[in-house]
Amino acid sequence: MAYDVSKLLAMSQEQLDELFRNSPAGEIPDGEATGTAIISPGTVFSESIARMINLFAWQGKVFDARRGVLKNKISPFGLEAILAKVYKGESWLDQKECIVLDYAETSVVAHWIRDEIRCIAPDAYLGVVYWDKHRLIDFSLVF
Repeated sequence: MAYDVSKLLAMSQEQLDELFRNSPAGEIPDGEATGTAIISPGTVFSESIARMINLFAWQGKVFDARRGVLKNKISPFGLEAILAKVYKGESWLDQKECIVLDYAETSVVAHWIRDEIRCIAPDAYLGVVYWDKHRLIDFSLVF
């Protein structure tokens, strides 16, 4: 079943967690993905917050699967910055396999951040963001 971004934004936190838990890690993606931050999921604010973040702060990620790295697209200009290592590992959410986006050794700015993603549909991933093992927000990536 395909999930578009508006459906994800309308889901509750429990629904997002269930979708993440029930999805496979999938293959490590390659190429450019449009990202959407999912904050206050299932509320009237979720879509507006996502649009503001997309416009001013974060637009997505650019993966290089062969090298096992990615860069984030940030700022209103879509600059490629903030490098992360990409590999398969155990999810902090449910201890099952996921794709880890690890900033610990690659970024001074985001060294305390760890993202986890799983494939929820062809060319679509759902992600969870952690800050020092504390869960922050969810996000989606569409290739």
